[in-house]
Amino acid sequence: MDATPRRQRGGGVGDGDRYGVLLYYKYAEVPDTAALAAFYEAHCRGLALVGRVRVGPDGVNATLGGRMTALEKHVAEMNSNTLFEGTDFKLASCDDPVDERVARECGFTSLSVRVVKELVTLCSNPTLAPPGISSAGIHLSAMEFHSVLQSIAGTSLDADAPADKNEVVVLDARNVYETRIGKFNVPNVETLDPEIRQYSDLPLWIDEHTEKLRGKSIMMYCTGGIRCEMASAYIRSKGEGFENVFQLYGGIQRYLEQFPDGGYFEGKNFVFDHRISVGSLKENILGTCLICCSSYDDYSSRCRCNHCRMLVLVCPTCQESSKEYVCELCQKNGKESCQISPSQDCLIHIGLSESSGFENSSINNHCVTSKFPRSNGSEQLKKLRILCLHGFRQNASNFKGRTSALAKKLKHIAELVFIDAPHELSFVYQPIQGNCSDKSSPPSVTAKQKFAWLIAPNASCNAEQDWKVADTPFDPLQYQQQTEGFEESYAYLENALSQMGTFDGILGFSQGAAMAALFCRQLQKTSGSLKFRFGVFCSGYPAPVGDFDNKPIKLPSLHCFGNGEGHDRQIANRASIELAGLFEQDCCSIVEHDRGHIIPTGSPYIDQIKDFLSNFQ
Repeated sequence: MDATPRRQRGGGVGDGDRYGVLLYYKYAEVPDTAALAAFYEAHCRGLALVGRVRVGPDGVNATLGGRMTALEKHVAEMNSNTLFEGTDFKLASCDDPVDERVARECGFTSLSVRVVKELVTLCSNPTLAPPGISSAGIHLSAMEFHSVLQSIAGTSLDADAPADKNEVVVLDARNVYETRIGKFNVPNVETLDPEIRQYSDLPLWIDEHTEKLRGKSIMMYCTGGIRCEMASAYIRSKGEGFENVFQLYGGIQRYLEQFPDGGYFEGKNFVFDHRISVGSLKENILGTCLICCSSYDDYSSRCRCNHCRMLVLVCPTCQESSKEYVCELCQKNGKESCQISPSQDCLIHIGLSESSGFENSSINNHCVTSKFPRSNGSEQLKKLRILCLHGFRQNASNFKGRTSALAKKLKHIAELVFIDAPHELSFVYQPIQGNCSDKSSPPSVTAKQKFAWLIAPNASCNAEQDWKVADTPFDPLQYQQQTEGFEESYAYLENALSQMGTFDGILGFSQGAAMAALFCRQLQKTSGSLKFRFGVFCSGYPAPVGDFDNKPIKLPSLHCFGNGEGHDRQIANRASIELAGLFEQDCCSIVEHDRGHIIPTGSPYIDQIKDFLSNFQ
């Protein structure tokens, strides 16, 4: 046990206490999700715990980090609640997070508690109902799972071992970047690796490989168990021939605890916290460098594919010689290296652990790269067409002028198209208190039309051409009262899209970002189609309009906003973080800057914006 911790933490725990990680999930009916989320917020902060907690009507997902005594107190508290009866609390001691960048990316620098529609999103189509968790596969303990593998591998003296090993398949329910560094390897038994980028791709793979599964005894495994719950239920929902589905309860983590020499598991277990991976006593390396193919399995450098942003393995030597990486899946799809600066400084929020159901932050772009010929016969990537929504009390012309530097730096990547909001505002000004008079004259400049996407109740929205004094002082938090006008703005945007043609993405600034998120949410609820391939939300916030139904907006998104040190005095950093949390986390990227209430165009921020957009060319 460390005598001196690397980082001081509060919460009443001893300074000499070892750091630890706690993973658990529980499927159960939660009668009051808001109350349970509030409990987690207060209880975990009181113990100085960090990480993520997701509370849904179907249960709880948690990945937490902190001092072991604090985590043990948390486990004791949850065990006293009958809701968590039978929960498998996976608690492991480990070193403190030493790499701040990795800890931040994995969510181990703060606490995030959020109410969600469902614990794990198996299917990316919001119109399809998920399979019932009551139909999940049969749980097998680590010892039971091992015994079955041992019998079908022919190494057991059990007379009841199945004679036909072809009737058993082992199915890995994890993502390809996880299986690169570790997997089960059972002699004489086929192990199926779907080679998917993200969990929501698994149903399609199952649909396309039903004949490999039909009539078989399917032995499923994942990191901590939760992905197998929903995936096994999906397989069994296919009916006759798909009844015999078994899953490793507690996942690879419990298996390695039971079999520290690795058993039938080879390599390392990828985890979604600051530890990155956990191995057995064998310490064998399965992974290989993407560039030189030498043995390598360390993801700590967080190298990513330039196209899909999936983690890739690149050894230190190759990192020094190349910054362009194309993962094996993109290579299969014909993608090639391109001159894109890797966003090493960009804060990309990803999931913490499979046991909590949080995934990698890869941004999926399944469309084939669109190109058109240059005049000299070579090929150039097609420009992205982006619809731009201005902020409150702005207009399209004004926003275009303010983003001219951005448009110039993106001129080879994107075409920005601007549009006025439908609510025209009155011309108001705030008098300046002077030494000689408490009155001031209206601005001498000619008034230009200003618009809004959302307005406060009883707001004055007429097109008077004369300036008038504002009824109340300007309030930087006025956006919190702008709760009206969404229906008109939504219909206005739908009509505009029908007339202006197809857009690749949508970009919003301040209130425009709030409106863009509302628009995408409503499109998802009503039609299941978002009409955009991506969204960019700058200095945004979640507008207090309607209900997001706790279902994430399934759109690859980039969120760019001021950091938490007071650099944006109009939109609080926590509000922009909250907006980002409304989007599907496995394709959500965040760029924090210190430039205030603007869209930054200096380095490294513009490189990070370009890097994100390049995924969709």
